[in-house]
Amino acid sequence: MSRSPEQSYNQPPQEDVQRLVSEAERRSVRFVNLEFTDVVGIVKSVTIPVDQFPDCLAHGKWFDGSAIEAFARIAESDMYLRPDLSTFAIIPWSAPNDVTARIICDVLTPAGERYQGDPRAVLRRALHKAEQQGFHYIVSPELEFFLLQRAEGKPAPLPHDQGSYFDLSTDLAAAVRREMVQALQAMGPRIESSHHEVAAGQHELDFEPADAMTGADAIMTARYTLKAIAQQHDLYATFLPKPFYGINGSGMHIHQQLLRLEDGSNAFADPADHEYGLSPLARHFLAGQLAHARGMSAILDPLVNSYKRLAPGYEAPVMISWGRVNREALLRVPRVNPNQTRNTRIELRSPDPSCNPYLALAVMLEAGLDGVANQLPLPAPVEESLYMLDETARLRRHVALLPETLGEALEDLKRDPIVREALGEHIADRFLEAKTIEWMEYRKQVHAWELDRYLELF
Repeated sequence: MSRSPEQSYNQPPQEDVQRLVSEAERRSVRFVNLEFTDVVGIVKSVTIPVDQFPDCLAHGKWFDGSAIEAFARIAESDMYLRPDLSTFAIIPWSAPNDVTARIICDVLTPAGERYQGDPRAVLRRALHKAEQQGFHYIVSPELEFFLLQRAEGKPAPLPHDQGSYFDLSTDLAAAVRREMVQALQAMGPRIESSHHEVAAGQHELDFEPADAMTGADAIMTARYTLKAIAQQHDLYATFLPKPFYGINGSGMHIHQQLLRLEDGSNAFADPADHEYGLSPLARHFLAGQLAHARGMSAILDPLVNSYKRLAPGYEAPVMISWGRVNREALLRVPRVNPNQTRNTRIELRSPDPSCNPYLALAVMLEAGLDGVANQLPLPAPVEESLYMLDETARLRRHVALLPETLGEALEDLKRDPIVREALGEHIADRFLEAKTIEWMEYRKQVHAWELDRYLELF
């Protein structure tokens, strides 16, 4: 019988603790970063000298959670970090005489239970639900980002980087991207491929399929690893969804599969479905994500800036539809070899790289499982250009719109009980509070466009 993710868990086996202690000694580690993630997806760290590492592995490390904004109430301040031993890695760019390691931690209450304000606990709870139904949730993210330098005080692509999609370039950006892949692989995340993206200065790393927790850890690791490697070359890596007007923004498409625990087979695949290769379960899962697309949007696209990317004309989804060849669709079913149905997957195209991946994957999974549980019917696919549909045709095809602003997305999150339940009351309330403040601050600002447009006209 599997244990509930809320239950306290035992200390790790002594042999595993000793193995990591020995590894730290062998690699001459001097410090260890205990990493965890806050509600909005920012990596936090408590650094300890290596001589405290054995005790930390065995008993955890206390810290004041109330010091982290939107993380814990004052009354909940006492909590501790419990390292996940599988995430130990040497930080490749640490100095040879000052070797530092990292280990990702779960956040626990004083009673030894998982703290429900910890985003990792949210994802773990969703994964436990899937496992109880006999499924293993597999994801493979495609992480896009811009690599920039400062030109006259402003961020800009490298002067010789005018490449486009899949272009083979020999400038500094290509060399730095290869270095980024090497650093990431040294820390654990496995990269399937990397390439230049559509816009000048834009790049993409495609992760190998992995269980969702490993995938979320990999995204968080990549966000600071890529910045660190870029900084070594006096460059800046940004995951802002839409850093420049008039060119494509950065997304983080996520490919998804459900594998059966009993035999590892792909629960999404059905070779008898000659058109899309989807099983009935996959169709219900797709329908669930379509049904909760608006409710998930604030989690998948959490910045004011996110909605500058989700606009017509740049291959980012703006409508709630699915298809295969339609690159404007929110959900896509990539074509696979009929003899390789294990690769059947569903690609969600709206998430961007600023999201908290633990929360994003949790709500995506719960939305799909809701579709399965309630046998939600899947609307017909839309393979023609969505931008060519007028409102009447769109409504006739049952194609709704994604939220157009963060404020709109927050209202949809409030109205979606499945997404809120997936987050848990604590995270949902903290996230809404933090993002509502962000949205209200943005609304009060006077932006350069307004001054350019109106100042001398009125």
